[in-house]
Amino acid sequence: MVLTTRREAPIECKKPMLHEDTFEQHPTVIRGLIQKLSLGYEQDLIIGVDPGQRIGLSIFYFGREIESSFNSSVEDSVLHIIRVLGGLRAKRKIIKIGNGNMNIAKEIVTMLNLRFCSSFELEFVDESKTSLKIKNFNQRGKRDMLSAKYISQREGYRHFVLPLSMTG
Repeated sequence: MVLTTRREAPIECKKPMLHEDTFEQHPTVIRGLIQKLSLGYEQDLIIGVDPGQRIGLSIFYFGREIESSFNSSVEDSVLHIIRVLGGLRAKRKIIKIGNGNMNIAKEIVTMLNLRFCSSFELEFVDESKTSLKIKNFNQRGKRDMLSAKYISQREGYRHFVLPLSMTG
């Protein structure tokens, strides 16, 4: 008796690929896309913002921090946030802003609402005890970036922000 095995054609698995135009994106967006390719499903994009003289940013995608940075102007921060929000797909896009300097926080929200043409979730978070009180610690904005990271991990009251193009 001869047993024969039937050979099946190999199943071709189509994996998404990065294209040349992808590498024209901001490095944070590229890091997020690579992370998405490795895990394969969409998750939340969380951006923590520490408003102040230097605006700290911490960006989490798929539960991992893909960027920690700071900017000295509100406009640069907003443009950077928009670049990241527009470049990465997510189930939910959440921006968590500390309540330490509400004037700058409101300015950031207003500019995001005017310039970003898609919906996102917004949380104002209590930022007490997010800044370490270590002498000379804020070299190159380290304290602001660390505060933004802590802010991104806290919960606050959530608002759903619809773009002005939808609300009129």
